Amino acid sequence: MTASFRERLLTSGPGIGVAILLIVLAFLYPKYAGSLNDLPALGDFIPSVDSMVIMIVFTMMAIGLNMVVGYAGLLDLGYVAFYAAGAYTAAWFASQQFDQWTFHFGSVGISKELPGIHLSIWLVLAIAGCFTALIGILIGLPTLRLRGDYLAIVTLGFGEIIPQVVRNGDNVFGFDLTHGTFGISPIDSPGFGEVGESLGLPLSYQQSFDRAQWFYWTALVLLLITVFCSVQLRDSRLGRAWIAIREDETAAAAMGVPLMRTKTWAYAIGAFFGGVAGAFYSSFKSGAFPADFYFNISVFLLCMVILGGMGSIWGVLLGGMLLGYLNVEGLATIGAKVQSETGWDWFEPTKYQFGIYGLIIVLMMLLRPEGLIPERRHRRELQLGVRDTPFYDVTTEGAMTDRDSEND
Repeated sequence: MTASFRERLLTSGPGIGVAILLIVLAFLYPKYAGSLNDLPALGDFIPSVDSMVIMIVFTMMAIGLNMVVGYAGLLDLGYVAFYAAGAYTAAWFASQQFDQWTFHFGSVGISKELPGIHLSIWLVLAIAGCFTALIGILIGLPTLRLRGDYLAIVTLGFGEIIPQVVRNGDNVFGFDLTHGTFGISPIDSPGFGEVGESLGLPLSYQQSFDRAQWFYWTALVLLLITVFCSVQLRDSRLGRAWIAIREDETAAAAMGVPLMRTKTWAYAIGAFFGGVAGAFYSSFKSGAFPADFYFNISVFLLCMVILGGMGSIWGVLLGGMLLGYLNVEGLATIGAKVQSETGWDWFEPTKYQFGIYGLIIVLMMLLRPEGLIPERRHRRELQLGVRDTPFYDVTTEGAMTDRDSEND
């Protein structure tokens, strides 16, 4: 860990010691998660390892969205498009979708005679990130001159276009691109092949008895890489340009910040991490299905950013894990617990989950608008306000001070 990165953690995060402790505890979670279930009162609310994988993947996407919304101040309501693009990239390059060809490169746990394109999932993750970065540029270019509500509406439109394409892409000029509403399944699993198997690593995650924990550890590594890149970018020249655009786009342009190029980088880099998360999640689920890509996911990810604190990496981490837990199993567990304790069969919070998320955001805006762990600059703006020095004080306008009298 470089000295500069350590300083950034110390000044913007929980401290290097606390960060290392949290990382160690996170890596050991699959080993002690089962024993936590025996805890009185809290045991039922401990998420499973499979649920933690989903929570981490969505938190990773939230950090990617934070680069666009929190750093550059570009309201993006179509982030689900990058999630879908990454998932279908994995489906194209690691499944039997294109069975007219048979090509294998680095595939593990499957027969080399299996038709279709089968690349190593590790390579597919990089391809998915680059492809979605290109999609981010294509989406960003038509919107770069827009601001505020206009930008949100256009990104919302793109976010609706991509899911419709994957739903209806089973006959693109006679070519089955996405297999329509049925989706593409199965998708190959990550693994380390025969070389890794000799070192005690699984040949393929899907064939391992410890499948869940290997997916969990891989997701955690991807999340840490995303956090590392986010910290580095925030304090880089590009990151400072994003923040300048967020604070005052006109002033940033006057100071020489290239608006078009800087905004394009925000879309591309944010899309990159969304694509990697989508590709990994589709491998975890062993399929890419169009029903998974709907507008509410974009809003859900935006809620994570707002809850944690726009522009705050550690805040988005916390907000992402909290809302991710509620979405995956938290609300269902709370509902089952209340029903068993009180007999209220009508109490089913999962039916109103997005209403509950909306209520959480409303309460946050009223009670703590800067977020759970706010960015320092954003916190100062909201708590202290912008303290400009006026040219004169209207309460004493026209009044002559003692010093003025002496000068006269």
